[in-house]
Amino acid sequence: MPYQCFQEARAVLAEDRSRKLLEIAEMRKRIAFWQNVPASDLGGEYAKKGKLVRMQRYLEQLKILADVNDPVIKKRFEDGMGDMDRPIYRYLADRKWREYKRKLLMQRISQMHIVPDMLPHLDPIAEVSLGFGRRNVQPGEFVDSRVSEIPARLNVRVFDKGERLVSIAVVDQDVPDEERDSFGSRCHFLAVNVPLSPTNTSIPLFKLKKEEHIVHPWLPPYAEKGAPYHRLAVFVIQQDGAWKGASLDIKALRESSRNKRDGWKIRRFVDKKPLKPIGMHLFRSKWDEGTDGVVTRAGVKGMNIEFTRKKPEKLPYKKKDGARYR
Repeated sequence: MPYQCFQEARAVLAEDRSRKLLEIAEMRKRIAFWQNVPASDLGGEYAKKGKLVRMQRYLEQLKILADVNDPVIKKRFEDGMGDMDRPIYRYLADRKWREYKRKLLMQRISQMHIVPDMLPHLDPIAEVSLGFGRRNVQPGEFVDSRVSEIPARLNVRVFDKGERLVSIAVVDQDVPDEERDSFGSRCHFLAVNVPLSPTNTSIPLFKLKKEEHIVHPWLPPYAEKGAPYHRLAVFVIQQDGAWKGASLDIKALRESSRNKRDGWKIRRFVDKKPLKPIGMHLFRSKWDEGTDGVVTRAGVKGMNIEFTRKKPEKLPYKKKDGARYR
């Protein structure tokens, strides 16, 4: 009996899928028809483009609905054998990421005040995984300075089709500023024009070509002795969010005075250009026994200091009137 029920259920699913395939074929015919209609008959080029975008979005939804209940599709996805070129596998991967990992990331963003300290708003739509060598790093985790001395490796998974160019920035927002008795920011890594697609997700930072991508090479994260921990945020920024294809002038970025390491701000970098942050990761760094060796090998100067907390000033002593206690 259970086997017969399973076969009947598969027959129902197969019938539903056949109906969805007919709708997909019909929608493709409609899209082809409206593409040949003059824009003047639809109220202008903008109205025609909007109509075609809506129809294309509905077509993608039909492709997902045709396969979402297929047990073979689900098994291949659970076994890690899904083809990310297909909409159904991108949909399932996006849903799985949003069930837990994205919620954890948003919690860390809120707890560590990434918003609004670095950006006024952030809505991650891409999954970003971070690691150093063989060690994977969870969002907000403390990383030893000797571990983070080597460039990080990223795995960025996007859930919409097509290839795009992205920028990758690693920013320290907790750099002590002794003159202002405050904190500043520093760019530890900046690369632009990095290709990314649903099937091309691995981005080892040490393999990026210096002439084509790197504006600021990797500077090992470090914290001064006695200072609070530093938040290191790794941003993945889509270049030209409207068309996903615009490349940035790397030579101009290197020569610009606004893109120096010290004082570099992600907010200013995003606002000045058509850029859209689509994902991020973060980890923390604090002074440890390996920090001195890391900064020496990196050529960082001015680390022979130690921050100490100011002792609170005592209130002036005032002798109370003893008569009131008699």
